[in-house]
Amino acid sequence: MRGDLSIRHYEAADRDDVVALWTACNLVVPWNDPVADIALAVSKPNATILIGRADDRTVASVMVGHDGHRGWFYYLAVDPECRGNGHGRAMVRAAEGWLVEAGMSKAQLMVRATNHAVVAFYERLGYATGPVTVMQKWLKTDFP
Repeated sequence: MRGDLSIRHYEAADRDDVVALWTACNLVVPWNDPVADIALAVSKPNATILIGRADDRTVASVMVGHDGHRGWFYYLAVDPECRGNGHGRAMVRAAEGWLVEAGMSKAQLMVRATNHAVVAFYERLGYATGPVTVMQKWLKTDFP
């Protein structure tokens, strides 16, 4: 599929398509409920989900938000059948633009250590591994 990509903000009717896309891209894990993640993102003024559509269907998405100091990307997804058409690059550029509009001067993201292809993708877009350690603590442990 090579249709032109149009990018817009998430609408409630997009939910099932977005969850299906994230699932097809292996982004859904037991500790992240995609429906809850979508609801949280769209309920906050400092976050949004951008939807990429081509050939009358959702083929890409990215969740983007900021903490008031720097921006973050999550759930960047491109339908496996549509990869190689520049859709991922277009979604990243749209997310960067949203962050610039929000006054952010830095974008960050996390990639699972085993996902070497995605690291290479972001490196081609000018992203680099930073000299930081990401630490975490689960505040909720009753995952499905």
